[in-house]
This record gives sequence, C-alpha cells and structure tokens, in this order.
Amino acid sequence: MKKSTYFQLSFMMFLEFFIWGGWFVTMGIYLTNTLGSDGGETAMAYSTQSWGAIIAPFIIGLIADRYFNAERILGVLHLVGAVLMYQLANAESFDAFYPYVLGYMIAYMPTLALVNSVSFNQLSDPSKQFPRIRVWGTVGWIIAGICISRIFLWDSESGIADGLLRNTFLMCAIASAVLGVFSFTLPKTPPSSTERASISTILGLDALKLLKDRNFLIFFIASVLICIPLAFYYQHAGHFLGEVGVDKPAEKMAIGQFSEVFFMLLLPFFFMRYGFKKTILVGMLAWTVRYLLFAYGDPDGMYFMLLIGIALHGICYDFFFVSGQIYTDSKAGEKYKSAAQGLITLATYGVGMLIGFWIAGKTTDAFAISETEHTWNQIWLYPAAFAAVVFVLFALLFKNEKVEYQQ
Repeated sequence: MKKSTYFQLSFMMFLEFFIWGGWFVTMGIYLTNTLGSDGGETAMAYSTQSWGAIIAPFIIGLIADRYFNAERILGVLHLVGAVLMYQLANAESFDAFYPYVLGYMIAYMPTLALVNSVSFNQLSDPSKQFPRIRVWGTVGWIIAGICISRIFLWDSESGIADGLLRNTFLMCAIASAVLGVFSFTLPKTPPSSTERASISTILGLDALKLLKDRNFLIFFIASVLICIPLAFYYQHAGHFLGEVGVDKPAEKMAIGQFSEVFFMLLLPFFFMRYGFKKTILVGMLAWTVRYLLFAYGDPDGMYFMLLIGIALHGICYDFFFVSGQIYTDSKAGEKYKSAAQGLITLATYGVGMLIGFWIAGKTTDAFAISETEHTWNQIWLYPAAFAAVVFVLFALLFKNEKVEYQQ
C-alpha cells in the first residue's frame, strides 16, 4: 500500500471518529443544562444511534453496494451531516433539536460501514494493515475530547453554564464538511455487487438458522441483554461526570479510548490462553464492576474510582463485543458470515441499545432531584445488577467450546 493511500485512509478514519466523539459524549450534559431536557428526552436523542443502526443496512445494502462508489456516498452523507450539525447548534429547544439529531444519525451510521469498505478495498493484508488504519479513529475520538476539555474549555463549569457546548456541534459540522469534500479524493471503491438483494439478506435474517445452535442462541440473547447496561454508559456517563463536578468530563471520557487500544492488543493473548467463554465473562463482569465504581465513587475522596470505571471501557467493549464478533464469525462459516455479523449488529446496536436507552432514561428520571441533579449512586446500581444477572446466566447456561482466534 502506498504511503499516500495510507495517509488518506488514516485521515478518513481520524475525522470519522473525531466527529462522533466531538458531540456524542457531551450531548447529555448539553441537553440537560442548555436545553433543559429530562431523562426521557435525553434517551430519545441517544436512541437515534439505534434507529440509525437499524436503517443503515438498507442504505448500504440497497444503495451503496449496488449503485454508487462507496467513497462518493460517504462524501454525500458527510456533507448532509455537516448541514444537520449546523442546525443542531442553532436549535433552541429539544423539539427543534430532535428531528435534526435523528436525521444526522440516519446519515452518519451508514458511514461506519462505508469507511471500512473503502479501507478494505485498498488492503492486500487486512488483518495486519487495517488495525494501523483503524487506530487513527480512536486517536480522533481522543483528540476531540482533548479539544473540548483542554483547548476550548467548553465543558468546564463556566463553559457549561454559558452554553458553550453548543460549539461542539459547530466544530463537528466543520469536520464533517471537510471529510465530505475529502471523501471524493479517496481511492475509488466501486459497487461490490450488482445483484438484487432481499430484505432478509440485508438485515442478516438469513443467519437466523444459527439460533438453532443452543450456545449461539444463549450468546445472542446475552448480547441483546448486555446492551441495556451499555446504553447507560453511552447515554449518561458524560452527563454523570459533569453533574457531580468532575472537571473536563470529555477529556476524562477519552481515557476509555486509550483503554480500548490497550486491551485490543491484549485480547488475542487472553483469548487464546483462556478461551471464548472466560474472555466474554470477564467482559460482562467488567460492566458490573464499572457501575459499582460509578455508584460509590465521587470527585473528592473516591475520584480514582471514577477514573478506573472509565478505564474499564477497554475490557467492557473489547472482551465482549470483539470476542463476540470472532465467535459469530467462527459459528457462521463462509456462507452466512456477513449475514451473521449483520444480525448481531442489528440485535445489539439496534434493538438492544434502543431498549437500553429507553430504560436508562426512565431510570434517571425516577431518581431526579431536580432538572440538573440526580441520585447517581442509586441509578448506577441498576445497570450493575442487570449486568451481574446476565453474567451469572451466561456462566451457567453457555457450554464451553473451543473457538479459533484469527487475526
């Protein structure tokens, strides 16, 4: 691969996740403190990610894969996203905000698959080359948090009070416009198929027959259920840190991305030494531990507990979700590989997190003291207990089996 191509793909990944990390982490703080939204409205805003994940396969499967080059539709979607981000920055109420964030996520979620398609189309050895490109996405997310917290101070106590988090949407609008234009310079990635696909194929429903396997069925159900406590983190972790007085919450949340890189490197060794079941159980247990740390930590005497809770993100995500992708790949075989991955994505980021965002919103509303104050130690006990139950059920019901790890 040419150095110029490596730079193009890395810069694409950097901007792709800089954009997402630049507004998604602090949106809960912004909605609560600037627009006066309650937990239910915040849940609606975050659940647009799930609606985007559900609709994305149709955009990719029915349009991008058959009629247009991937880099061109990537450019169009990000240019549309830039306009919607600008509108988000100017929304004065939640009612005005919601249609734009819904439209944005419907446009953005398909780009996650498109940047992978553009990358893989240029790689001769994806298992070795892709991680070096994908890591720049994590760097982009981290840099976005540093910009918000350290450079512009938008999520400082005074910045939040002055409504400066509105600028995160403007920053991401500019980045989205840059990526939109830049995408048209990317290497050509022509349509991968000219055949007409059925709805069941696009949604991965062809892989439903895998659910006849008892172990895969248990894994599938556990994957949906564990997304419920996951939604609490995505929706309320940044909100929680800001409300309890943690300085520069966006920067602190970036610790989770550093952790993700570290544990991604550790995962192959752990997986090959201890096997799939133990690896995924460690991932599940980490969710319970994280929420207990959030419940009993505070920004004064127990500040370290909050930081450890954030740093557990690498174990929570990599050991469960990445291990799950490997397991799904091994169970599906060549014929149903893509369908199986699509089915798991639809079930987790679509259905599971959609339910989770709704439950998280209802829970935070139930423990609201005022519009800007909640009994967080009680809130975090719910996802901690839920994750613990999923852990126990999976440990008892899933029979250990050997799964090959292929890098």
